Amino acid sequence: MHQITPTVLILASLFGLSACAGMAPAPVFSQAALPEAVKVPAGHRVAMETVGVGEITYECRAKAGTAGAFEWAFVGPKADLNSRAGARLGSYYGPPATWASSDGSRITGTQVAVAPAAQGSIPLQLVKANPASGPGAMMDVTHVQRVATQGGVAPALPCDAASAGRKEVVKYQADYIFWKAA
Repeated sequence: MHQITPTVLILASLFGLSACAGMAPAPVFSQAALPEAVKVPAGHRVAMETVGVGEITYECRAKAGTAGAFEWAFVGPKADLNSRAGARLGSYYGPPATWASSDGSRITGTQVAVAPAAQGSIPLQLVKANPASGPGAMMDVTHVQRVATQGGVAPALPCDAASAGRKEVVKYQADYIFWKAA
């Protein structure tokens, strides 16, 4: 037999009240556990939470400023932005880094900071959003956080003169959290 705790009763009541009022539950994302560098400044609220599922393309190129050296260079991302329940809400692509809502609104942004993620995953990131083009979900978004990253790092394959120009596509997933001024 399952025991009902006070916490379960409180959560059930809150979800029940939200359902009765015809409102969706408020976003639950908390940045408390994030490194300071990628936290959104005080005075903002979560506007939308998405899960980006896609790929990042890298190309083997000559390393700038180092004769005879080569490296995997970031070419660009391509991902679907989905709700936590899996519904497609938009897309993410670049360059330039662009988040586009299915309603036609979109933003670009400038990276403010990064912080290390789990080994084998692209870094966490904080982006300052440019003003949105088109009315819709992206209107008034001020910041985008990339968190909960999985995969996406440059290939471990050799990158040398013989493989210069070779492109590799790497799968990744990350949560993109969109913030607006409170």
